[in-house]
Order: sequence, then structure tokens, then C-alpha cells
Amino acid sequence: MLRRIPQLLIGLVLYGIADAMMIRAALGVDPWTVFAQGLSHLTGIGIGWLTNIVGLLVLLLWIPLRQRPGLGTVLNILLIGPSIELGLWLIQTPPELWQRILLFTGGLLLLAVASGLYIGSRFGPGPRDGLMTGIHARTGWPIWVGRTIVEVTVLAIGWLLGGDVGFGTVAFAILIGPLCGITLPLFAVRERRPASATPADAPPVDAPPADASPQPATPTHPTAAAPH
Repeated sequence: MLRRIPQLLIGLVLYGIADAMMIRAALGVDPWTVFAQGLSHLTGIGIGWLTNIVGLLVLLLWIPLRQRPGLGTVLNILLIGPSIELGLWLIQTPPELWQRILLFTGGLLLLAVASGLYIGSRFGPGPRDGLMTGIHARTGWPIWVGRTIVEVTVLAIGWLLGGDVGFGTVAFAILIGPLCGITLPLFAVRERRPASATPADAPPVDAPPADASPQPATPTHPTAAAPH
């Protein structure tokens, strides 16, 4: 706990700052941020606060999907939006294209690190990630199918409302998965297992016969498909 809670909090704050960096780069952002930008143009509410509101509404969709939020899910909704607003207040859009590219690249790398930190703390997925896994659990569809349907939908709505779609949107879609594939194992908190009281040279009580073929382990469910 002494590691996991600070890691969760730092990851969520850095996630919001990274989002703000990519927004200020003005090269295009991820689908959910495009959606928040479009709603911001429509309502006049800040992108960060709308990120909070959208996250809460997405969390309500967990109810029919029978998903259970964790501490990380709740703090995701509470902290990322204000962190985006803080980042937008601190960072301005650079005048030169090369500076904007550098700002976007830094934001994307920081977001991958932040995702590894907060997901690796094992306090539950963000509301959008939980929506994807819930769709998978209830329908049996592959996660990528549910994710594609949802994210293409919010991207289209956000774009129609004036959200920023561009090169950065494509770069995010292509690169965030491989980058998180590096950061998630790097920052994942390993679960400690109690030492067995059985002597090391004694076979376990329920050990299979020596000639039994090994049974595959039940796979754990990934939670890192999209940060947020």
C-alpha cells in the first residue's frame, strides 16, 4: 500500500498533464478527448471538467454490465479532469510546428508512463477501460471490437462538434498500445503470495499424477487497453 497509493495518485495526475500537453500541441488527440473538446465547444465547459462528467456518465453504464469500480476507477474520474485543467493553465501552444510535434511526442510518452503507473498499481481500471471489458464480458465480443465501436462513435461525435482530429489522433491510435506494453510491466506492482507451509520437497496435496498433462492456467483479464 505504501507504494501502490502514491503510484496511483502520481499516475493519474501525470495522465492529466500528458493529456493537456497533447491538447496544446494542436495536432489531434485521442478519441475521448476529441469527444470532450467537441462538448466543450458546444457547452463552454472546460475540457477537464467535461472529462470528469463523461467519466461519471460512462461509470453509470457499468451498472447494466455488472462491472464493479475500484478505488482507481473513482480517483480516475476525480483527478484526471482537474489535472488536465492544471496542465492547460500551465502550458501554451508553441508557435512553431516542430515545437508542437515535440510537445505532442512528450505528452504521448508521458501518458504511456502515467498509464503504466496508475494501471500497474492494481486499484481497478478507468471508467472507459471498464466499459470495454464489461462489453466483452456481457457479449463475448473481442475487446478490440467493443473498443473500436465505442471509440469510433465518440470520435465521430466529437469531430462533428468541432473536436481536434488530426495526425496526433492517428499517432495515438498506433503508438499508445506498444508504448503501454513497455510501461505496464515496468511499473506493475507484483502480488505477494504467502509462503507455503508445506515443506519444499513435499508434493502438494492436490498435485496431479505424474503422467497427467498440465492444464492451462485461467488467463487474467487485461485492463490496459485505453488509458482513461
